[in-house]
Amino acid sequence: MFLCFIVLAVFGPWIAPYSYTEQVPSLRLLAPSLAHPFGTDPFGRDVLSRVIVGTRTVVLLSGLGTLFAVVIGSPLGMLSGYTGGLVDEVIMRTLDVFLSIPSLLLAIVLLSTLGPSSRNLLIVLTVLYAPMIARVVRSMTLDLKNKEFVEAARVRGDKTSYILFREVFPGAIAPLLVEASMRFSYAIFLVASLGFLGLGVQPPSPDWGLLISEARDFFTLAPWTLLFPAAAIGLLVVSVNLMTDGFRQMLQPERGGL
Repeated sequence: MFLCFIVLAVFGPWIAPYSYTEQVPSLRLLAPSLAHPFGTDPFGRDVLSRVIVGTRTVVLLSGLGTLFAVVIGSPLGMLSGYTGGLVDEVIMRTLDVFLSIPSLLLAIVLLSTLGPSSRNLLIVLTVLYAPMIARVVRSMTLDLKNKEFVEAARVRGDKTSYILFREVFPGAIAPLLVEASMRFSYAIFLVASLGFLGLGVQPPSPDWGLLISEARDFFTLAPWTLLFPAAAIGLLVVSVNLMTDGFRQMLQPERGGL
């Protein structure tokens, strides 16, 4: 299921049966049919084409935001856990400040300050999820830093950076992959929520949250304009959650599934 969304994200503009920006006033609010399986919106645009093309925005932004959070949060977590003392206190208390604020509220504040755009949305996702990634990596580092192979590297006189990335990091990859896939799932919801509020990707991009926002005034007249984008969000999140459960069972069998 997840691979199907990846295919749509990569090849969406070529798979879509119509242009996602093409407006045909005579086809306004048509019910689902063979010609338009998901119906049309108030501007006569094909809903299926807009949902397909919108996959790229949601998957790309959520994926990149999660990747940046891993790239920034992992070194912070390893440095904090391995060094300890004052460095650990400063880093973790700073991250706790971000974790103490609800994610959606912090995202709204940041985007209201920076302005709605794809670049700023990536910055927000990174700021929100890097502290969570750092805490997971720190907990693994605390467990690994006293292992024999780390002690041996310390006795050999290896540099701290070498110990962190060649000795500690490989042992933290399994829980990191599970945590990253969970963050990816939450990022999908957040991107859609911010698009619904008008703080995410801006028109004419067919972001799924934006599609739902545009369709809410026509829900009683044309419910398909809202239900299909919402169903796409649900299916993508379910597929990512199932993938996360698979990662957990494969990489951390002692902890079981969801």
